[in-house]
Amino acid sequence: MGPRGQDDEQDGRTARTTGDAPPAPPPTRSTREHPGGDQGRDGREHTTDGGTKGDRERATADEGECAAGDSPSAVGEGERAVDDSPSAVGQGEPAVVEGGGAGGEERVAAVRRAGAVARRRQGTRQLFAAALLLAVAMTGGALALGADRVPATTQPVAAGAVDPGVLGGANLDASITALQAHLRAQPKDSGGWATLGLAYVEQARTKGDPARYPQAEQALRRSLSLTADNDQALAGRAALAAARHDFRNALTFADAALRRNPYSERALSSRIDALVELGRYADASRAAKTADARRPGVPVFTRYAYVHELAGDVTTARRVLGQALAAATSPGDTAYVAAQLGQLAWNQGERTTALAYYARALAADDGYLPALEGRARARAAGGDRAAAIRDMEAVVARSPLPGPLVELGELYEARGAAGDGARARRQYALVDAWIALARANGVDADLDTALAAADHGDRRAALRAARAEWARRHTVHTADALAWALHVGGQDQEALSYARRATATGYRNAAFRYHLGMIELATGHRAAGRASLAAALKLNPGFSTLGAARAREALEGSA
Repeated sequence: MGPRGQDDEQDGRTARTTGDAPPAPPPTRSTREHPGGDQGRDGREHTTDGGTKGDRERATADEGECAAGDSPSAVGEGERAVDDSPSAVGQGEPAVVEGGGAGGEERVAAVRRAGAVARRRQGTRQLFAAALLLAVAMTGGALALGADRVPATTQPVAAGAVDPGVLGGANLDASITALQAHLRAQPKDSGGWATLGLAYVEQARTKGDPARYPQAEQALRRSLSLTADNDQALAGRAALAAARHDFRNALTFADAALRRNPYSERALSSRIDALVELGRYADASRAAKTADARRPGVPVFTRYAYVHELAGDVTTARRVLGQALAAATSPGDTAYVAAQLGQLAWNQGERTTALAYYARALAADDGYLPALEGRARARAAGGDRAAAIRDMEAVVARSPLPGPLVELGELYEARGAAGDGARARRQYALVDAWIALARANGVDADLDTALAAADHGDRRAALRAARAEWARRHTVHTADALAWALHVGGQDQEALSYARRATATGYRNAAFRYHLGMIELATGHRAAGRASLAAALKLNPGFSTLGAARAREALEGSA
């Protein structure tokens, strides 16, 4: 691993899709399972798109030859298009939302209305209304669908004067405001439009607000209309596609960007994400090696580590993440990598080590949500349910994504205090509302649907979503989601092959082993089922608030 590259002046931070992915992705019950924009491995990260002319002439874009496609996702019904004519730059852009500004009673009322509408499931109009209400709850009353205007500023700020590093940090909203002001004054700055588009992608991730994605797409399209095939905007389209879980287009745009600039860190990173999320793990491993050779640094290191983790090589993953932490030069990067190390430790059942890394992440950035979410899970596993609930409530108050919402609901169920049943149901209802909002803004939310609905919703909807996701991509996560949706729907024989496929790469995931064990018991493979359940609990005794308890019950019942 070489030294971290220097940041390009107009580059910013990008979502992992990321689930998220962090990733990704994100997808969605673990804070580190999905690097391509799924909420799992999502995190803040410096990305650099530099590279000298000599670098570009020496390198060849050996990562695929498909042309850049342009298949925009449909904006949902009710979405207000941004007027992006040069004379109206900024006039149709949404106001920067600071988040959580509504009073407590108004916010609670909005959340309750969103949950109630979503839970009725009376059709598209009602679900979209639920999504709008969720947007109100998330943004403190200011709809994030373009209703507000950009505030006027007296002094335009040049795009180059906006430090790209702050696009993933506490100054993201201020940076967006500055970029909007600059583009009102200089509407033909293609680099400024590309940076604004990427900033919207990051804002969508950090606020859990997919309504930003159409704005990101319009800004990136504007950049390409001004300077055709510029690699920064193409890499931005790749990041946006990954954030929307459109991984085929993410790969297409990443390849196109790399043909223009083989040293684009963002495109190299998005290419790894897309290959991972398409289940092309061998190709992802080769792409990670290429990226490490061309642009070593924190974004590449973390993806390199994840590819090895998926193959069961925890030792290499830990070593590379350790190098990434040593290379981190900003509080944002330190928080991001420390949280990744915490999640890696948590996946191995190393609760104390995980808590130490989460503490380090929060010391660098006390508002870093993936670390707060990870700490909540670890605290719950250690028996400190009250602290876990406080942490998870803080997470969903700022970023009500499906994974944390489900986890908080399960924490309420496990506590079982007066009113906790209703509290849990409200969290699960908000998952429906978030999914409606996501789909209205071009996000493929089928994996989120499958995972949440299988345990806490409409089982038929879970199976439909899981099958649709499997038709698009064959990953260990989609295999696991399809296996579990089939199981809860009573189709255990079909489920068994998918559950075995989910665990075939060596990826050490206790939830996957729990699902396999339950399916094995259901299909009469008693010894194998007991072994899988025991392996899940040995790997991580607290892998899930409710799942771990059910695994123990199943073991006792099959004795």
